[in-house]
Amino acid sequence: MLKEILSIAGKPGLYKLISYGKSMLIVENLETHKRMPAYSRDRIVSLGDIAIYTTDEEVPLSNVMENICNKYEAKPVDVAQCKTDDQLDAFIKDVLPNYDANRVHRSDIKKMIAWYNMLIAAGITEFKAKEEEKSEKTEE
Repeated sequence: MLKEILSIAGKPGLYKLISYGKSMLIVENLETHKRMPAYSRDRIVSLGDIAIYTTDEEVPLSNVMENICNKYEAKPVDVAQCKTDDQLDAFIKDVLPNYDANRVHRSDIKKMIAWYNMLIAAGITEFKAKEEEKSEKTEE
């Protein structure tokens, strides 16, 4: 599911991929539902392509979002409880205990919380595609 959700550098919020055009994408803002073009010159990143560093390996953002969703029962995270460095450390240790503290910055954790809250507000609680879930179960 996160493959269709995009972050565009310089533009606030998250966007859902609607369609492909010639040298551009048609995207829709998750909050305002306004559609607009995103051009190839824009730095566009799919949330499905993002991973979080751990001491062992990189963990896909979808797994981390799933952990947050399970811990907070698909409710938004209270941003007021994640303001200080200690609170941010406690939050990330709770959802991803073996994260790499040297390579995961506080700003990354804040952005992850903001993205999670935006996705929940948009009604998105499925963070993994069905194929991902099936492949993980067969690997175990």
